[in-house]
Amino acid sequence: MSKLPETLWINTNPSFKRFEQPLIRYLAHYSTVAQWEYIQTQDEASSLDVALVLLHDYLKSCNRTVNLVGHGTGGLLGLLYARRYPERVQSLTLLGVGSYPAIDWQAHYYRFLELLPCSRQILLAQMVRLLFGHQNHYTTNALIEVLEQDLRSSPSPHSLYKRASIAAGGVSTPLMACGSAEDLIVEAKALRRWHAWLKEGDVLWECPRGYHFFHYFYPHQTGRQIVKFWRSLSEPAPKKHNVLLEVGQV
Repeated sequence: MSKLPETLWINTNPSFKRFEQPLIRYLAHYSTVAQWEYIQTQDEASSLDVALVLLHDYLKSCNRTVNLVGHGTGGLLGLLYARRYPERVQSLTLLGVGSYPAIDWQAHYYRFLELLPCSRQILLAQMVRLLFGHQNHYTTNALIEVLEQDLRSSPSPHSLYKRASIAAGGVSTPLMACGSAEDLIVEAKALRRWHAWLKEGDVLWECPRGYHFFHYFYPHQTGRQIVKFWRSLSEPAPKKHNVLLEVGQV
């Protein structure tokens, strides 16, 4: 029998899987990590509800609570799961998820598509710069294809016709929210609004660089902070504790 995971990485964006691997490899040195992936076909309606049911079906087979980790829409799914089934979650780590958790890169894309009189290709090239910073022509074209794939396969709740919203707020389980000062999708002020929802022992960590995929560009720095958070959960709580914004170094 395979060893049950201590940590579950939630992926709802198969085209972004390559950007998660460096951090997953780092975390695997400190925890048994499994990857849960949701792939939506073009014949299905975009729905986080279906993904939530399937995630629960998987976690019901585990006889332990797990650390959930997710970036973007994967983090949003983890947040919804932790709100609904807190008894199954040891901790929740969100990467690139703001205090208004439904806001993702697709929300920005469809908003720009409405407002800007430019082609889809030009708009996606602009999204590449927002997500990854300036890239050369070859890399930009490759990343445009990655974003095209994500538009087809991600259960993001947004479309050209509607931008969804999900209530702000935290969870009863231990929470770590991570972001980047350079992120133009989940801007620093949107990340810092998590302060209103954090409990004693929760952590807010800001990487100074790395754009929306800071965990790809700086996996060791991000991983060290996550491991530090996990270890803090087993330490005796101090008599007095204030939740502080931790700014990392790269």
